[in-house]
Amino acid sequence: MEEVKTISDLAQLGAGLAIGLAGCGAGLGIGIGIKGLMEAIARQPEAAGKAVGNFLLGAALAEACALYALVVSLMLIGKI
Repeated sequence: MEEVKTISDLAQLGAGLAIGLAGCGAGLGIGIGIKGLMEAIARQPEAAGKAVGNFLLGAALAEACALYALVVSLMLIGKI
């Protein structure tokens, strides 16, 4: 197997790991949030409006972390 020879190759590896792990983390976070939302609505349907609002705030924060990882990965590969 060919060895990684330059810093650029390591930066590309780091960029891939950053965006991959951030995507998995955001997906897991949103999935767990949806599970909690569905359980809350099943228990107390009259509070669905407030619960959905809180979920959307949490989902936006989880996606923001994934977008930050995208920016970091683009910086690592030299596109920004």
